[in-house]
Amino acid sequence: MKVLFIDHTHPILIELFEANQWTCIDGSSWTLNEIEQNLCSFDGIIIRSRFVLTKETLQKGQHLKFIGRPGAGLENIDTEFCQQNNIKVFRSPEGNSNAVAEHTIGMLLALFRNIPNANTEVKQGKWDRISNRGEELEGKTIGIIGYGYMGKAFANILKGFNVNIIAYDKYKTSFSDNWVKEVTLNELHEQTDIFSIHTPLTKETIGMYNHKFLNKFKKDIYLINTARGQSLVLKDLVNLLKNKKIKGACLDVLEVEKTTFESVFEDHKTDEIDYLSSVENVILTPHIAGWTHQSNEKMSRFLGEKIINYFNPSV
Repeated sequence: MKVLFIDHTHPILIELFEANQWTCIDGSSWTLNEIEQNLCSFDGIIIRSRFVLTKETLQKGQHLKFIGRPGAGLENIDTEFCQQNNIKVFRSPEGNSNAVAEHTIGMLLALFRNIPNANTEVKQGKWDRISNRGEELEGKTIGIIGYGYMGKAFANILKGFNVNIIAYDKYKTSFSDNWVKEVTLNELHEQTDIFSIHTPLTKETIGMYNHKFLNKFKKDIYLINTARGQSLVLKDLVNLLKNKKIKGACLDVLEVEKTTFESVFEDHKTDEIDYLSSVENVILTPHIAGWTHQSNEKMSRFLGEKIINYFNPSV
């Protein structure tokens, strides 16, 4: 196998491939044009998010057997073309699911206990206990949408908080257990106090969490998004924050992110971003929920093992 690395990954992935006598080529500095010119000589591609692998690009890889993506999302890969052309697509969401879960609970606790504001005030010499009195999670109902690796990991980490955990997944059933209750979408809207988004970015989920969807919640809710920014319409979120339908939000992802997730668009300073940046009941982080030193290694290791086991099951 000859494998092109379009993005930087943890060294363990190259180590696994080379131990299997595969050739690894560093194309992390190549332009898209250079990649397309040389793609015909490769059996595999490793990519995170630097480029979108469209049908037009992938057609130039006549010998491609697989594409590997360390992490969860596949929105930058034309998976339909891959399926039609027998190109196996691998990902490793189990590698950063715990990191996402820890970050999600961290953001939620920070919001509920006013930690960012209290920290800033104390460092400025202000000691205000009354206005920084917080909320407890105990007794709240956490509504999870999307019960894949990320949603399940978040539910698992919530077990010790004495909360009610309900989950809805359009494509999964029969996953209720001693901790999590599977519910319908209507039941999710009726019972939720804290709404956590864990759905992938697809044609179906782009803009899915809009005013119509969010206004269906029976209670005034808190919202967490550590999934994909384009799934949540910021204009609608701001309107619902202003009228108190949404009491607070934790956002690790924003719809103004570029597809690489490494930066935001130059003209991202919209009225919505200005508002979210100015209020104390919103916590923002730069798409780092799944971005830890440990997850970096685990995503590459799990991915490499999957790919090697698929092509060389006896190894």
